Amino acid sequence: MAVGDVSMPVMHPVAGVHIGFAQAGVRYKNRRDVVVFELAEGTQVAGVFTTNAFCAAPVHVAKRHLAAMSPRYLVINTGNANAGTGAPGMQAAELSCEHLASLTGVSPQQVLPFSTGVIGELLPVARVQAGMPQALASLAADQWAQAATGIMTTDTLPKGASEQFSVAGVTYTVTGISKGAGMIRPNMATMLGYVATDMAIAPALLQSLLRELADTSFNRITIDGDTSTNDACVLMATGQAGNAMLTSRDDPLFAALLPVLQRVFLRLAQLIVRDGEGATKFITVRVEGGGNTDECCDVAYAVAHSPLIKTAFFASDPNWGRILAAIGRAGVPALDVSKLRVWLDDVLLCEHGGAAASYTEAQGARVMAQPEITIRIDLARGDCVDTVWTCDLSYDYVKINADYRS
Repeated sequence: MAVGDVSMPVMHPVAGVHIGFAQAGVRYKNRRDVVVFELAEGTQVAGVFTTNAFCAAPVHVAKRHLAAMSPRYLVINTGNANAGTGAPGMQAAELSCEHLASLTGVSPQQVLPFSTGVIGELLPVARVQAGMPQALASLAADQWAQAATGIMTTDTLPKGASEQFSVAGVTYTVTGISKGAGMIRPNMATMLGYVATDMAIAPALLQSLLRELADTSFNRITIDGDTSTNDACVLMATGQAGNAMLTSRDDPLFAALLPVLQRVFLRLAQLIVRDGEGATKFITVRVEGGGNTDECCDVAYAVAHSPLIKTAFFASDPNWGRILAAIGRAGVPALDVSKLRVWLDDVLLCEHGGAAASYTEAQGARVMAQPEITIRIDLARGDCVDTVWTCDLSYDYVKINADYRS
């Protein structure tokens, strides 16, 4: 069961984006499993992808096509990752692009393929192709929520975020969806994210902006420490709002856009954690006083990835010694543990190298019983701060992944 507020907001349509879907039976019958995005001509598209060396065939093809031409269509299938499938998998990904291109009159290089699901099985491309006419026939501007359902795998709920804002009398829209619940430690530069705006944004700025946004959202979450073979995130700018092309971060329009994008990306990323496989706790790990960003992240991830810490949180057991052990093995050079302090929410756990004099087990138990908890760590080494979001590790995580292919 997902943790906290996971409600789907009003999903504002983005001018220049139409979405359709089909029930193609890629793995299961009677469920949406093929989604098609149609983008207005002139839409700029940026992408970041998994750094897993065994990345899936559609990742290879999408990266190649994105570098070659401006995309007009995205095709996404769930139920099959088309990863670990060698040359036949590459052919299947290309065939899906070629078939959609033949139906729409564009170049195959203007189609970006995405897949998610079981690794090591060849994509049943004929089923994906057979679903494309249905998806194209259902294209509409107001189907973001349906698309969020159509890209789910072990997710228990669709994930979306949408905001509108106005500058100089013009209203702009940012809307996005994501999927993911397990095999989650995005390292982009089985999570997918698609965000669009009707603003016109120059390609170079769009790509650098996406990398920045991914680094502070999707690249700061973890459920189980497993970087998927299929991670991808796409940012689309259709230009349909009519603004002059945004080319500089110094433009006042960029100052209005950036916080909206940051909120949308962070919401989509945190929804993945809140819906983590078997999750019962949403955990924020904030590391302060770092000498640099890397050591803050090293400590945060050491804590967030620890199965001992995650199982203690599931049990609501304030076994804070496990947190200290994770900090100590994070590899921070010459870490002076006598200066380090650790809190659970407002409860000081550790200072001067041991338990805080004010700490009681009852205080720790009170915080651990909450569904949302913050671990705050002060390294006392500098001014850098970074945050990672994670969840606990429950019996259901094991059950879900033991039964995944059943």
